[in-house]
Amino acid sequence: MKPIITLTMNPALDVSTSVDKVVSTHKLRCSGVRFDPGGGGVNVGRVIERLGGGAVTLYAVGGPMGEVYRGLLETELDGAQPIEIDGNTRQSFNVNEESTGKEYRFVLEGPKWQEKEWQGALDRVEETLSEGSYLVVSGSLPEGVPDDFTARVARLAKKKGARCVVDASGASLEAALDEGVFLVKPNKRELRDLTGEDLDSREEQEEAAKRILEDAGAQVVVLSLGGDGALFATTDEVFHLPAPEVEARSAVGAGDSFVAALVLRLADGGSLADAGRYAVAAGAAALLSEGTEMCRAEDVERLYRELLS
Repeated sequence: MKPIITLTMNPALDVSTSVDKVVSTHKLRCSGVRFDPGGGGVNVGRVIERLGGGAVTLYAVGGPMGEVYRGLLETELDGAQPIEIDGNTRQSFNVNEESTGKEYRFVLEGPKWQEKEWQGALDRVEETLSEGSYLVVSGSLPEGVPDDFTARVARLAKKKGARCVVDASGASLEAALDEGVFLVKPNKRELRDLTGEDLDSREEQEEAAKRILEDAGAQVVVLSLGGDGALFATTDEVFHLPAPEVEARSAVGAGDSFVAALVLRLADGGSLADAGRYAVAAGAAALLSEGTEMCRAEDVERLYRELLS
């Protein structure tokens, strides 16, 4: 098993709850509150551990909310390593409307970083990387961190002989592609924003993925398509894997579960096709969990076996 490192620059304390109906003005009496340490790379690290693997999970943390976050995460993860900042860790809220089954998600503003802080984060990444390791950079960048930060991280990974996996969007994704990464996992909206194309047909999706391989120098492009599964592309092959049908309870963490399972299998020497099936199963399994809870290992294994049959 190759070492896995994840990096989360803008984590959030995820709060999930339920209410009968969301209405304006009135106080809404909620039930079933749950607190989870969230954020792209953190969720990836949490799912990797649930699936029997391990990762060094680098995460930014600061302020009173950060202390709550740190306590929750370090109880769950052995490999959690904080990057201290002055600002206060942000929060996000997930509200399930019981009468309709609709899900409302509110993401609060995060802390503003100073240059010395993000430069320090780069130093931590460089210290942690090793040859042959996998580095997962996932989630948004906080205010004050330059758009090319992820590209700088990718540069460090190449210097160390590590494989950089990027799950980002917007300017951060564009800059990372300009630098060149091992694997990039946009969803359909993110790839549409990147290319300016509709990408409604499979042919358009495949052509867009091939262009990223050719123009950006990425070795693997994975296009997540939600309920339609995922498209996988390398210079040697392009294939699509359908998603198993499940009754969705919450979409929170589906993309992170997908990335976690994918990287875990690749780091263990698995083929892209097998890692892809495991990833699709994990993404679907996350839909079965309530609120901000991550996927359960037993659900992932069951759905994975279904995809093999």
